[in-house]
Amino acid sequence: MVFKNFKLNCVVRSLVLLATMALLCCLVVYTELYAATLVVGLIIVYEVWALIKYVEKSNRDLTRFLISIQQSDFSQTYSDGGRGGSHDELHRLFNEVVREFQRTRTEKEEHYRYLQTVVQHVGVGLLAFQTDGTVDLINTAAKRMFGVPRLGSIKDLAALEPSLPTILFDLQPDDRKLVRLDREGERMHLSLAVAAFRQRQQMFKLVSLQNITSELDEREMEAWQQLVRVLTHEIMNSVTPVASLASTVRDILDSEGSGNDAKIQGETLEDIRSAVGTIEKRSEGLIHFVDSYRSLTRIPAPRFGIIPVGDLLDRIEQLALARKDSDHIKFSTSVTPQSLELTADADLVEQVLLNLVINAMQALKDRSNGRIDLAAHLNQRGRVVIEVSDNGPGIEKDVLGRIFIPFFTTRPEGSGIGLSLSRQVMRMHRGEITVASEPDQRTTFTLRF
Repeated sequence: MVFKNFKLNCVVRSLVLLATMALLCCLVVYTELYAATLVVGLIIVYEVWALIKYVEKSNRDLTRFLISIQQSDFSQTYSDGGRGGSHDELHRLFNEVVREFQRTRTEKEEHYRYLQTVVQHVGVGLLAFQTDGTVDLINTAAKRMFGVPRLGSIKDLAALEPSLPTILFDLQPDDRKLVRLDREGERMHLSLAVAAFRQRQQMFKLVSLQNITSELDEREMEAWQQLVRVLTHEIMNSVTPVASLASTVRDILDSEGSGNDAKIQGETLEDIRSAVGTIEKRSEGLIHFVDSYRSLTRIPAPRFGIIPVGDLLDRIEQLALARKDSDHIKFSTSVTPQSLELTADADLVEQVLLNLVINAMQALKDRSNGRIDLAAHLNQRGRVVIEVSDNGPGIEKDVLGRIFIPFFTTRPEGSGIGLSLSRQVMRMHRGEITVASEPDQRTTFTLRF
């Protein structure tokens, strides 16, 4: 409709111009009205100028409109200008198109912000980078995993784990890989999955990073618990009748071997009694041993409450000092800040800490300058951290990875369940327990809640 009006307007203007030119010819040929001829000539000049101006104005508006679309500049507006006709209709349509582009652009921006919000708040780490390693996107979860406020290139991750950049570069679409990452003493197992896409004529890799340490620890603990249940059940089924029969035989020997008419006399009777007594004693010891391992599957559910960490460490120190083997050991306690509190089961956490302190005291029994330090603070991720350190002989590197395994112990008198119980208690608190040791210098057990 606009272009029809424009064409009609041009035709009308052209016809008027032709009629005026015809009038000018008549005046020149048939009359001597020079003044009228001059006026008509000026009118023709004006009409020609107005026609050119009319056409150029529409072209300029159309050019300005197309340029604004090309440059995605939708701030332009087109006023009617009071010229009416097709110009008003053309400007109205221009404004409608601009408003439609503005609406579409606003919807795209809102959708982009929505996706950005989702990406930044999702619990799985996301990392998108180009073929040269330049990072195009990293969300909040990935920043927390790597402990960085920003990341320009995945090559910078070599500071955390030297092999990590190479692993990310080599990952192909649909590949999955498990990577272990140690940051600030905190152990993480990251499950990596990658997808590839093209954008702006550039290839990108999108890597998802999921910390599955909790899941792995949970599965490992469930496996150990199931093994303990099976073993204790089978052992108890076999040992209990042996202990009962040994007790019965001992009673029979006591009754048959007494009096003048005893059927069994002398050393033979004593040897039998000794053998039966040994069987009974060892059977009862084995039953007690199995009962102690059953505790791995009988930890009560935590009853969470607010615990002042300072008071908790003071109680642990008092309980440790009350032991007879604490005279040669110095204790120190520090809490930062002093008002630090913890949401946990006070009894279970106290048992874990007391077990760690007793282990430290046993490690220091042959040292005259023994020292145990209890410290608590908030780490960079806002988690409560409690450390139990001693200056004992330390733990060898080949042993560090096994000390939390049930039944494993480095002491002849140890049962191998104390640290396993501690680890399970921390898992029930959605936390973890780790150890770092330098032989003959310092050993530190760290609880992260």
